[in-house]
Amino acid sequence: MLSKKTKYAIKALVILGKNADKPPMQIQKIAEEERIPKKFLEQILLDLRNAGYLYSKKGAGGGYSLNKDPKEIFLVHILRITGGPIAMVPCASLNFFHKCEECQQETTCGIRDVFIKVRDETLKILSETSIADIIEKEESLTLNL
Repeated sequence: MLSKKTKYAIKALVILGKNADKPPMQIQKIAEEERIPKKFLEQILLDLRNAGYLYSKKGAGGGYSLNKDPKEIFLVHILRITGGPIAMVPCASLNFFHKCEECQQETTCGIRDVFIKVRDETLKILSETSIADIIEKEESLTLNL
């Protein structure tokens, strides 16, 4: 399941992507428009800034803006920054591997085998989907209403 932190990070990046040609957005405005708790959003935006995805400006006219083109911000990176493992079980994780306590033999575990396939397909989709793709999808869905 997607953590709230990851979902809020994606939502913030999408709104910043939609406003890329405008002045930086203040945290309060992002929080209100996306219904994200302001204090939680502050930490998320700081993490994204520290990872190089956002630019922040203090003072009058300050706020946050994207530091990269929305086409260059892929969901896989955001998920890893905010949510940790992508795999649904620890024994199938690439970066957060942990042997399952109840597992007798990993190499013959059918559950692990299935969830490695799930992980691989998830990684493929997340690695190919950018913030720009989400913006385009939202625009398309809005037009089809």
